[in-house]
Amino acid sequence: MTPALQFFLPLIVVAAGVSVAFQQILNANLRTELGSPWWAGFVSYLVGMIIMLAVALLIPGPRPSLSAISGSSWISWTGGFFGAVFIGIAIIMVPRLGAATVLALIVVGQMVGSIVFDHFGLLGLQQQPVNLARLLGAGMLVSGVVLIRM
Repeated sequence: MTPALQFFLPLIVVAAGVSVAFQQILNANLRTELGSPWWAGFVSYLVGMIIMLAVALLIPGPRPSLSAISGSSWISWTGGFFGAVFIGIAIIMVPRLGAATVLALIVVGQMVGSIVFDHFGLLGLQQQPVNLARLLGAGMLVSGVVLIRM
């Protein structure tokens, strides 16, 4: 990987993180405007689906075949359910706890879940045992949430 890519790829991921924060604030605002967290979540997913469909149709690349679709695992199809849980909870909690606290707690949940998934090699992941550094990192995230709440 070139030095330029080593510099810019993490920035792209940071920008994706900023977009998540922005999305949650916009979704919370839409909840207030529409009077419903469920309709705000639906609109968020509808707009996202339209964008992803446009990208999937316009960007060159392979299209899924019927055999690939029928051969895929049922659990792989449940990602949207967990996305809906994330969006729904965030829409409800951002106005109550604030964007920084909600997103910090989400990151803690992501880290704890990821450590468990890695440790046990769940869902086809390569097993990566828990170690002191990972536990310290997760502890620092929890400490960050406490500091943000002060």
